[in-house]
Amino acid sequence: MREETFYINRIPAVLYGAPSDRVWLFLHGKCGCKEEGLDFVELLCPKGWQVLSIDMPEHGERQGGPEKLVPWQVVPELEAVISYVRNRWGQVSLRANSIGAWFAMQAFAKTPPLRSLLVSPILDMAELIRSMMGWAGVTEADLEARGEIPTAFGETLSWRYWQYALDHPIIRWDSPTAILYGGTDNLTPRSTAETFAARFHANLTVMEDGEHWFHTPEQLDVLCRWTLTNLEEDNP
Repeated sequence: MREETFYINRIPAVLYGAPSDRVWLFLHGKCGCKEEGLDFVELLCPKGWQVLSIDMPEHGERQGGPEKLVPWQVVPELEAVISYVRNRWGQVSLRANSIGAWFAMQAFAKTPPLRSLLVSPILDMAELIRSMMGWAGVTEADLEARGEIPTAFGETLSWRYWQYALDHPIIRWDSPTAILYGGTDNLTPRSTAETFAARFHANLTVMEDGEHWFHTPEQLDVLCRWTLTNLEEDNP
């Protein structure tokens, strides 16, 4: 399969597939990398699409770099990537995982993709941070006073991040969207996924025993079949 690595404004990127006017932008989640999209690539490229994947801050080639995986860093980066993509391809779609989906919905709000496939998306960041504060026994007053508070479960709570999440809820999403959600997802409540799907007319598929991270053979099989089902209309 044709593969090209390059940089978009110093952001490591990889492009898969033969030249085409159609592209999917693939965005990984936390602990992922741009190469994570290979399974998706193998399904898409034979159908005449290209797939562009990038490394977000602190991931892939950017591990140990100065940039952090925070929205005030990531969203402007994605806006620049989107500008590049729209100047190069006529049809742009989105495939995103977890927090990558939340960042994408911030960056793509005014220029929606042709269509979107979201896997275990974070849909309400303020709700998630509020939950993590509860898990850690941290109050809003504590967080405001200290600015940042490390937790026993590996996340650092941030007052600035909390304020950003409160100020930037997802209020507009005009891309035709399909969501794959794990019934045991511990980051996004099922009610939140259902409310989002109803509000934005998204197609919600639930794997009842699926997790936030789709990684077991059974989960990956469901992910593959779900992807193929949602690509049927793109068959040449």
